[in-house]
Amino acid sequence: MFEYISGKISELTPTYAVLECNQIGYLIHISLNTYATLENKDSAKLYVYEAIREDAFTLYGFAERDERQLFLLLISVSGIGSNTARMILSSFTVSELKTVIASDDVNQLKGVKGIGLKTAQRIIIDLKDKIKVSEADLTAKGAVGRSRANKEEAVAALVMLGFAQPASVKVIDKILDESPTLPLEKIIKEALKHM
Repeated sequence: MFEYISGKISELTPTYAVLECNQIGYLIHISLNTYATLENKDSAKLYVYEAIREDAFTLYGFAERDERQLFLLLISVSGIGSNTARMILSSFTVSELKTVIASDDVNQLKGVKGIGLKTAQRIIIDLKDKIKVSEADLTAKGAVGRSRANKEEAVAALVMLGFAQPASVKVIDKILDESPTLPLEKIIKEALKHM
């Protein structure tokens, strides 16, 4: 019924946005990726999916058509509902998720809250042939893998130096959020300044 809703952002949280359009406020559930796109903006255009059930009429919004298309593919998998699909899309960008599925990376999918081994395998089996992976997606996968490996090594190094693991993870996450391509040595040096 709705293709998109465009309007002024009257409220924005990491899980939903309220778009005002012709004096009507639409509460639209969003992923963290869409939230990051909308942050610090006054207005937005969200591509929507309507989930209509007996007891609820819920809107899900996406900053890009590709993200909505991937959401629709995810909810077509048996056992994946709208909220689980949104959780998956909050954990990966569109290109990262396409690459994870195309490369049969069950472990990455299992890392998402609420996704077990069987569900991860089902997602890959059902969607692998439906997803096209570009060269840019493969590059993004390599960068994500390097970033995660650097995080693990940096945390291990700080723990060996005597710092508590939870504090180390928190500091390194903050550093990688600001500079995801930072080399390992610089991540550790930067973390030591903040410990």
